[in-house]
Amino acid sequence: MPARRRRLAVVAAAAVLLAGCQTDGSRGPARVTSTAGPTTGSSAGSSAGSSASTPAGRDPGPARPLAGRVVVLDPGHQLGNRRHVAEVNRLVDAGGFAKECNTTGTATNSGLPESTFTWAVARVARRHLERMGAKVVLTRDTDSDDQWGPCVDERGRVGNPGERGPTADVRVSIHADGNLDPGATGFHVIRPALREGWTDDIERPSRRLARTLRDALVAAGIPPATYRGADGIDARDDLGTLNLSDVPAVMAELGNMRHPDDAARMESRAGQRRYGRAIAVAVRDYLAR
Repeated sequence: MPARRRRLAVVAAAAVLLAGCQTDGSRGPARVTSTAGPTTGSSAGSSAGSSASTPAGRDPGPARPLAGRVVVLDPGHQLGNRRHVAEVNRLVDAGGFAKECNTTGTATNSGLPESTFTWAVARVARRHLERMGAKVVLTRDTDSDDQWGPCVDERGRVGNPGERGPTADVRVSIHADGNLDPGATGFHVIRPALREGWTDDIERPSRRLARTLRDALVAAGIPPATYRGADGIDARDDLGTLNLSDVPAVMAELGNMRHPDDAARMESRAGQRRYGRAIAVAVRDYLAR
């Protein structure tokens, strides 16, 4: 049976098991309503600078090499998750097993929330990708203290064939780590581990996407992690945003928000622009091949 059919069958069974873990079938009054729809427009990225060149001299450029392509960007978490603990603790399917809908995310020691950082980086990446002709879909359309989610199962399915909205060519989930080890620094890109019936259809192309994003971040002058993965790449089978994807997908932990060097980069506009440009370059390079 093809991977997607097996996956849908397991999802249906898991939904029955998870029903008892949920108070009702609603999505909550504060849920983002446009999760699977396209969120575009250059005005949201106006805080980023106008230069498209990276420190390594690589340039997303004014050409439109991604015309006709669809890219899903998943800025991790949501600012309001901290206020909606019951909602984000609700169990959902994460690929054949139950997991919390979402989490609050981490923050720098000076107080920049992970959700705000990932939102800023996603807007920069979106601006560059749209300049290259791509249609960009965000899994959330705000970083609001009044809203929570979306859940990891919803995020993982955005852009899948047959879902509401356009079918994506690639998905990049944007996150940051919160490791308290004083020596833990640098980024790591998480690719989906091979799980029969779930990721076997995307595992190989996602490997290449992970390498391409790793290389783009290194070219942008961002060091690989000293504490997780090998050469900036890790594989995991416990992440719903990867397990539920039917298109090549990776999750980028762009740095450790608790490390002073990483935090300084993440808190600066220049650093956020560097991360966003690197993601855009990686998507361009991956799809060009």
